Amino acid sequence: MGTVIFIIAGIAVALVVGLLIGKSLGSKAKSNIEEDAKNRADELLESAKKKSESIIQDAKIKSGEEKVRMLAELEKESQQLKKETKELERRIRTQNENQTKKTELMAAKEIENSKREAEIERTERSLAERKRNLDKKIVEVGQTIEKKAGLSREDAKKELVESITDDAKRQAAIKIREIEEEAKEEAESRAKRIIGLAIQRYAGEHIQERAVSVIHLPTDELKGRIIGREGRNIRALEAATGIDLIVDDTPETVVISGFDPVRREVARLSLDRLIQDGRIHPSRIEEIVSKAREDVNKAVKDAGEQAILELGLARVHPEIVKMLGRLKFRYSYAQNVLRHSVECGFIAGMMAAELGLNQRKARRAGLLHDLGKAMTHEIEGSHAVIGAQFAKKYKEEPLVVNAIAAHHEDETPTSIIAHLVAAADALSGARPGARREMLESYVQRLENLEQICKSFKGVTESYAIQAGREVRVMVENETITDNDAIMLSKDIAARIENELTYPGQIQVTVIRESRAIATAK
Repeated sequence: MGTVIFIIAGIAVALVVGLLIGKSLGSKAKSNIEEDAKNRADELLESAKKKSESIIQDAKIKSGEEKVRMLAELEKESQQLKKETKELERRIRTQNENQTKKTELMAAKEIENSKREAEIERTERSLAERKRNLDKKIVEVGQTIEKKAGLSREDAKKELVESITDDAKRQAAIKIREIEEEAKEEAESRAKRIIGLAIQRYAGEHIQERAVSVIHLPTDELKGRIIGREGRNIRALEAATGIDLIVDDTPETVVISGFDPVRREVARLSLDRLIQDGRIHPSRIEEIVSKAREDVNKAVKDAGEQAILELGLARVHPEIVKMLGRLKFRYSYAQNVLRHSVECGFIAGMMAAELGLNQRKARRAGLLHDLGKAMTHEIEGSHAVIGAQFAKKYKEEPLVVNAIAAHHEDETPTSIIAHLVAAADALSGARPGARREMLESYVQRLENLEQICKSFKGVTESYAIQAGREVRVMVENETITDNDAIMLSKDIAARIENELTYPGQIQVTVIRESRAIATAK
């Protein structure tokens, strides 16, 4: 605005100068000069207007920009202030909440402390009252003792201290002697356990049933008579004995098949007698089978009693004697199981004698360790567990029951005798000539075992070890996880149970490992 005023003032000055100049000139020149001055003044006035308009426009633009800038800054400051205000409100609210909680907690603690102080005060008063009563009674007892014993308080204290000191010394000596004896017994027990474990390293699982008996006939003509008209004789014999009779094209041979060795023996004895008698018909078959069953039961009882007599045992339950005698007709790798049990009894007894243990218990546990084999065709499960349950049922002592159950590691051994029984079992079966198995069937069984393992996805190799009693399965580390390995071992074990016939138990071990190999050059 100051510039516009300055321009207008300039224009006024120019007009005044023009007028003065016009007055001083002549009339003709005056008119020209006035016209020129007027034109000049108009030009100056027009130029001044344009300049003033331009200045005003620039001023408006600058004023608008300044206004926008100031509004933007004001808005920014306003938002920052709002943000700070909200943060301050949040902090204040949080502080108020914390302060409220602290106040409530302090109030609760004050109430609790007040209760505790009141309880402590009551306890202190009670203890003080008891102390006063005890002090009073102590004084009264002391006075009574002094009167009755004729001793002063100091003499009585001295005598009491001496008595307590002597008693403490005596108790300490007894305790020291007990500790020494316990240490000696523990050392002996551990030494015996070490010896027992060392002997047990010979142990190995080996069981195989002989599930058939073969009858040799004088002539093949007897096969027709054994079968009978429309098969009535063979059906009567199978129904009476509970076994299967196989009459095939094998010359002069009939096969008796069944898992119960006693029934198989009854059938064998009955068929032998029928062949010798020559009268083969259903009624005669029932009579012969009944008589054979009585004879076999008597033989079973006699065999059990004879085994017990050989080992010098006593007080064996009649049911255990009977079950033990049934082992006379059971075989494992062509070794008679009853003779094997007697051998185990003798071996366990001799090792117990060397270790200073109870020979009678060792012989008893050794004799009864395979008791469950007489029942495995009737009850599912490991023969060791079945035998232990049967022995427990008829009141055999826990040491013997545990030795039976633990001789194939179905349970944890709890005594040295249990280890000795396991070792005796292995030694009896492993001695030269005790057991045998056809090489071809043995090799085929191992091959089948390995093939089953290799058929599972992720298995790279499988190895049958320990004469087929364990199979180790190597798996791909990338394909099989740790959890998969656990499930794989169970699946392989289930398939082996379903598809293979094998002695005893087979342990399946799945091995999953990672290897990193580098070569230093």
